[in-house]
Amino acid sequence: MSADLAALSVAMTARSVESGEASARAVVDAALARIARIDPGLGAFTDVTEARARAAADRLDAKRARGEPLGPLAGVPFAVKNLFDVAGLATRAGSKINRDHSPASADATLVARLEAAGAVLVGSLNMGEYAYDFTGQNGHDGPSRNPHDPAHMSGGSSGGSATAVAAGMVPLSLGSDTNGSIRVPASLCGLFGLKPTFGRLSRTGAFPFVSSLDHLGPLARSAADLALAYDAMQGPDPRDPAQAARPLEPTAPVLSRGTQGLRIAIAGGYFAAGGQPEAYDAVARVAKALGVTAAIEIPEAARARAAAYLITAVEGASLHLDRLRTRAADFDPEVRDRLIAGAMIPGAWVVKAQKFRRWYREAVLRLFETIDIILAPATPCPAPRIGQRTMVLDGEEMLIRPHLGLYAQPISFIGLPVCAAPVWTPGERLPIGVQIIAAPWREDLALRVAHALEEQGVVHAPIAAVEPREE
Repeated sequence: MSADLAALSVAMTARSVESGEASARAVVDAALARIARIDPGLGAFTDVTEARARAAADRLDAKRARGEPLGPLAGVPFAVKNLFDVAGLATRAGSKINRDHSPASADATLVARLEAAGAVLVGSLNMGEYAYDFTGQNGHDGPSRNPHDPAHMSGGSSGGSATAVAAGMVPLSLGSDTNGSIRVPASLCGLFGLKPTFGRLSRTGAFPFVSSLDHLGPLARSAADLALAYDAMQGPDPRDPAQAARPLEPTAPVLSRGTQGLRIAIAGGYFAAGGQPEAYDAVARVAKALGVTAAIEIPEAARARAAAYLITAVEGASLHLDRLRTRAADFDPEVRDRLIAGAMIPGAWVVKAQKFRRWYREAVLRLFETIDIILAPATPCPAPRIGQRTMVLDGEEMLIRPHLGLYAQPISFIGLPVCAAPVWTPGERLPIGVQIIAAPWREDLALRVAHALEEQGVVHAPIAAVEPREE
């Protein structure tokens, strides 16, 4: 029974707890048992909040006994990338340095909102140091492994967030996406991931990386589960100055509308070159299922990626200057060296990149005058092996760490909403994702397309068959 409870989706868990078919305590105990059994071989969790989770579950069960409403996420276990503040834990942000900090005194806004909707926090998750990573490998806590083949990368920097959901330890997690750190691990681990519009969800209580590019969002095993979590996290937060003052715009009620009437195109040019065949095959399968043949070119996408890299390096370095001066030896050398390089970039280059950014945003938004959705690969390849440093793309040997974000960066650079959806090639052990890109504030359209593809069986996110590590 406990194994069955651990495998439930977000929606099924909430229905079971609300109806009394299962208690919140039983659901949480099942999740904690699965974490204890399989996480030692996967490295997803850095902290498991057992006492807090059981106490929260007991409160939900008591509320139900009194006939009180439990919320749309009643009893759903979730975990968060360890850059989210969790009361009583030091906010690591994947680093050695931050674990010397005092414990957080309060939860991040999104953690609090999920719990207000009835979800139950069970822990914090491994991540790339200071979110400057695409691989899911952490120099201090070790790698978070891909549950579908633990010899392979989970993707980063929200690697633990993807591992935990793909392995069935929780049905929902939170990650962050600056240049692709939700979409890359979703692609490599076979999950649905949502990077909302920049400014849509509050970032209060989340350790920053690049303030002008940082997004927060959920990973789950279905589009419907993403929508439930996303809807629960919406709403204004005056403590985040970057958050837009927009009303709640629920997505779960409109998922069933499907793709009828939507104008969809495939991203050509930059997005149809530079990757491995699996990336293009995945987009082609999705496009065929949707009946899409139109193609569109996103102008200057290569330059957008270069500008995103430059801004990332400079803003990231400025955040860490004091730590670089006083505790350079405590950084992962791969992260430290890129931050130092960012600190030496001329200011004139940044000004030029920001000017280009404004032009590029306007140019891309004009595309959405004639289309609603753009399809593009999420990563240029399926998950590489842990420790692998290079891969072949378009006949050239390229470094893995920077190039996993090849197709993600030109999109997050201007804050567009994206749902990553997982495609499985028959006979292959590892998946690859497709980006479903919408105009600003139209998360509903991206999720509708993902849900329609899921109903057709074109995309899906099975729980990995994970065996406990033998001692």
